[in-house]
Amino acid sequence: MANEVILLDFWPSMFGMRTRIALREKGVEFEYREEDLRNKSPLLLQMNPVHKKIPVLIHNGKSVNESIIQVQYIDEVWSHKNPLLPSDPYLKAQARFWADFIDKKMYDAQRKVWATKGEEQEAGKKEFIEILKTLETELGDKPYFAGDDFGYVDIALIGYYTWFPAYEKYGNFSIESECPKLIAWAKKCLERETVAKSLPDPEKVIGFVSELRKRFGLE
Repeated sequence: MANEVILLDFWPSMFGMRTRIALREKGVEFEYREEDLRNKSPLLLQMNPVHKKIPVLIHNGKSVNESIIQVQYIDEVWSHKNPLLPSDPYLKAQARFWADFIDKKMYDAQRKVWATKGEEQEAGKKEFIEILKTLETELGDKPYFAGDDFGYVDIALIGYYTWFPAYEKYGNFSIESECPKLIAWAKKCLERETVAKSLPDPEKVIGFVSELRKRFGLE
């Protein structure tokens, strides 16, 4: 059977980065197609008619939507290599809990850091740092969230790291001084080729955020 894998994505998306990392962790060859989110392709609209969002994973003509679901799917389909979720039901539930925490909390908080100003931005910064500190407490002294093995929660979070310099620039604060263990974790993740190849240059992200801020009338 053919094993055609296509990823419809947008380069700065911390969600798409997850799917890219998971595919590379499994050694899966895939075709990457960059989407223009202001002029979405007919394929994107056909394959994700409900949300009309990236990333869209297309495997042998069938679509899988939502990045965290895509990571689970990739782990189950290509189960022979580099398991991303623990096999133990309790540990698997814990991993899903923390990935869900990241999805429910991180995106809205980080957006307030770079896309608002004044009191709203200050409140957003405080909320964002609290979330990072909660995650850092869960990480503890472990190399990765699951212990010695890079996996599901690491993949859920690491895409945000490439945005950290933009948060610091526009939020005027230092994440490393607040959460040094989390920064050490991120640098360890980046030592993996699968991660390094999937995350864009932070300077490019800063440029992208600057353009968005101009569009929002913040600059």
